[in-house]
Amino acid sequence: MGNSLQSAQFLMDSRYSDAARGDAQACYDLGIAYSCGTSGIEVDLIEAHKWFNLAALAGSEEGQALRSEMADDMTAREVIEAQKRARAWLVMTGMMTMQQQAA
Repeated sequence: MGNSLQSAQFLMDSRYSDAARGDAQACYDLGIAYSCGTSGIEVDLIEAHKWFNLAALAGSEEGQALRSEMADDMTAREVIEAQKRARAWLVMTGMMTMQQQAA
């Protein structure tokens, strides 16, 4: 059992690392993990929307479609929170400049 948890954690860590470099597939995979509760992660629609949003921004059509589906199951406040988290991720990873942030 311990090896399974360690493998799942390693997979998630590698997905976060790839997502920090703007990898659309990694962002999509994280969205799936948060929307389904896979790899030891609890279901979190706000985080799922955030990752699908980031995948869509990186060019993933699947991410764009699932972001829209997630939004249908969320309140307006939850969508706003997900968007704030996505922007924060972009700023933290240096993918969004201060100029873009102010726009």
